[in-house]
Amino acid sequence: MPLSHIRGMSIPAGGVKKEAMLHKRAITALGAMSGTSLDGVDAAVVVTDGHEIAAFGPAVYRPYSDGEAQVLRAALGCWPDAPLVAEAAALCETAHAEVLRGFDGVDLIGFHGQTLAHDPLGRGTHQAGDGARLARLLGLPVVWDFRSADVAQGGQGAPLAPFFHFACAKWLGASQPVCFLNLGGVGNLTWVDPRRAAPEAPCALLAFDTGPANAPLNDLLHRRLGLSCDRDGALAASGTVAAALVEQFLTADYFAKKPPKSLDRDDFSALPALVQDLSDGDAAATLTAMIVGSVAQGMTHCPTPPERVLVTGGGRLNPVLMAGLADVLDCSVLPVEAVGLDGDMLEAQAFAYLAVRVARGLPTSCTETTGVQAPVCGGEISLP
Repeated sequence: MPLSHIRGMSIPAGGVKKEAMLHKRAITALGAMSGTSLDGVDAAVVVTDGHEIAAFGPAVYRPYSDGEAQVLRAALGCWPDAPLVAEAAALCETAHAEVLRGFDGVDLIGFHGQTLAHDPLGRGTHQAGDGARLARLLGLPVVWDFRSADVAQGGQGAPLAPFFHFACAKWLGASQPVCFLNLGGVGNLTWVDPRRAAPEAPCALLAFDTGPANAPLNDLLHRRLGLSCDRDGALAASGTVAAALVEQFLTADYFAKKPPKSLDRDDFSALPALVQDLSDGDAAATLTAMIVGSVAQGMTHCPTPPERVLVTGGGRLNPVLMAGLADVLDCSVLPVEAVGLDGDMLEAQAFAYLAVRVARGLPTSCTETTGVQAPVCGGEISLP
């Protein structure tokens, strides 16, 4: 098999030994993430051996223009053979190349791509963007297509950040179980027991998507008001929650289903219609309360109560959402910045970390995170 096209599941134990940079104890990896909120590209450096975090490096955010976001939005739900995908993929690659060229001293790139469709029990999972093209453009090895191997072996393919969350819990010196709650377009929760030796060890992790997070709210505000988000929770703070609609939302079968489990961005696409008769403020307040309710439901699945919940993603910047979580959860709820992490860049950092694990043939998911039958090293490595 040529080194220019190595599937993650085909990497032998120890990874790609012919690449000199992989012999380094700690690799300087650059991760990039374009999330389902469609706001832009996050890129961040992590220095790691694939186990411990040695250091966090520089980070850059490149926002999408309104026109770019519209191209990506039009392709949501599309699979590789759909007409709109080629334009979305090219845009994704170009935007990422623009950002990633600005970093020096990098050994390896982790490129997530743009998730357009996710149906692990059906057609699979689809992240637009060609890592091989990026490798040629940037002259660096690129690890990409992180999710397909997991799905091919019966896993959900998501969430994939939990192995990095385990490393973060070790990095911050946690001694008791802790939860990382990512509130991006979709909400996902990772319960971590840092007392375990490795993320794939029994009872070290439990991870799953909690429900829709910012995506329905952002989409509604975009359609109604041309806004990208409810900045500072201002609209939600001005409105009144329609409690009956929240209760109706929480009766969905998904919330009672035991994890691991995952969602597509549009699995709850009916939510905007559910609040269509509400004022802008009341709709924002109600959708925000739905996020809180779904997280509270999710917390009931944790093996033991966490010592604290550390919130990352755009949701941590919404004081109405954070106050709602603090009201319903029986532990402290903090933005990840409170423990020295960067909530804007945690997912980009995760794919830098996972890229090193793929390069070294280490697992990136396991039964407790995605439901896959056995630990999987997912991802493809493309060399320039």
